[in-house]
Formats: sequence, structure tokens, C-alpha cells
Amino acid sequence: MTLIALVAGWDVSIPPDGTGLPAGSGTVAQGAQVFTAKCLACHGPEGAGLVNDRLVGGQGTLTSAAPVKTIGSYWPYATTLFDYIKRSMPFTAPDSLTSDQVYAVTAYILAQAKIVPDDAVLGADNLAKVRMPNRDGFVPDRRPERFPAPANTPHQSLATAPAAK
Repeated sequence: MTLIALVAGWDVSIPPDGTGLPAGSGTVAQGAQVFTAKCLACHGPEGAGLVNDRLVGGQGTLTSAAPVKTIGSYWPYATTLFDYIKRSMPFTAPDSLTSDQVYAVTAYILAQAKIVPDDAVLGADNLAKVRMPNRDGFVPDRRPERFPAPANTPHQSLATAPAAK
């Protein structure tokens, strides 16, 4: 297989507006089951952390002396969470979850972080509408000579750090 053929088969990152999200959906309850089976060993009960990163909590800590960077406190877009889980999780078998399972796990993690309700159903039609707590906490890189305009990049901006308060 040529390099061009290999790269052509790769998925493209999902941008903040949700363009390119695959069909499917998942509930928080379904996500709890997938999380228990595929994520619990590394991320601990309810995403509190174990072997790997803590996923929930930390809201309001980014400007403190001891910031806690979690999905709920740091990540700006729910679509980025979906994309990351789809491509990279579980650690032992990346890209092995179905789109429905990824929507479900995303819903479960966001419910644990108190970003969506416990009865949420997330899918291609509404994931991009989820308002993450730190959505406005990043500063876009405005160097057009080095990077494309934010609207043309996969994640809207090449953010480097939370905005100072």
C-alpha cells in the first residue's frame, strides 16, 4: 500500500461545528455500560481517575494555583471529545468502538461532568450544540502566514492556553 493510499483512508478530524460526524447516537445509560466494560480500568469509577487521567471535576480551577485539567474544566468542544475517543480509546484497542458506543461514552462522561443531563441522548444531530464550560477559554492563533484562518482548521483555532482572567 502506498503512503497516499494509506492517508486517503484516514478519517478527518471532527471540527467544532460537527461537520463529518458519523451517523449514530447514544444515551448516558448506554455509555455507563460501555465505560464500565472499556474505560473503567484506566479512568476509574465515574471518570475520577485511576491509572490514567481524571476525566471529570476541576471546573473553576484553571486560574488557581493547582489547576485540574479535565474534559469538563479544560476541553472547549464536545466534538473534540468524540473525535479523541473514537480515534484513541480504549488505549488497548484504539478505534475499536462503534460510533454509537462513542456517542454513548461521550454522553456518559459529559453527564458525569454535569454538562449534560443524566437522560441525555447525543448524536450527530446535537453533539456540536453541547456548550462546554471552557469553550471561550482559548485564544485563537491569528498568524495567517503560519496557519489557515480559524474557520478552516479542524478545531477552529490553534489554541495554546486558557485565556487569562
